Formats: sequence, structure tokens, C-alpha cells
Amino acid sequence: QLQLVESGGGLVQPGGSLRLSCAASGFTLDYYAIGWFRQAPGKEREKISCISSSGSSTNYADSVKGRFTISKDNAKKTVYLQMNSLKPEDTAVYYCAAQRVIVVLCPDEYTYWGQGTQVTVSS
Repeated sequence: QLQLVESGGGLVQPGGSLRLSCAASGFTLDYYAIGWFRQAPGKEREKISCISSSGSSTNYADSVKGRFTISKDNAKKTVYLQMNSLKPEDTAVYYCAAQRVIVVLCPDEYTYWGQGTQVTVSS
């Protein structure tokens, strides 16, 4: 019943942009924090961003800070990850994840995960 579905991945040239979407169903975003993660071949999964249940608090990994922006639209039940100035090292499968929270903070752990969407940055 609780489901997250990512979309928007694809092939883009270095310096280009993509916007990923994470559509939620079966629950309201009002009480869930959402995180974006990525995993490249041969690498451990990396937390790259999160947004609190209220949307008032966001965090970014140093590797994407200044280039990526997380946002959400509660009415559309969708969380976005705007990715600018993409680099080849950004190539990975990108996942969104949800965690129910009481306070308006990004949590350390996430319970629900999407299926992932492939992002490839290459010339």
C-alpha cells in the first residue's frame, strides 16, 4: 500500500541537468521525511539529500551541495531532486526513501524504498 516510484532518470551530458521525481502513494507526505540516495557500481550506497516532513529542513552531502536541490509538493505527493552541473561521477542508480517521523527533522534511518532510477552522465 505504501509505495514510492522514482522517475526522470536517463542519459545526460556532463554539465547538463535532470530532475528526478519520487511519487508517493498509500500515505501522506505530511508525516514522512524523504531521503535521496544513490549507488554507483562497486560503491556503497550514499545518502545525498533529505527533506523533513514539513519541508522546512533540508540536508545535502558535500558531494552534491550547491548542485542538487530537494523539494516537495504535498498536494501532488511528489518529492523532487533537481540535479544541475552533472558530472560523470554522479552516474548511479538513484533511490528515494521514506521514514515516518514525529518531529520535523531528517532521520538517520529509512524504512520504505523506491525501485530506483538510473542516471548516466557521459559524453
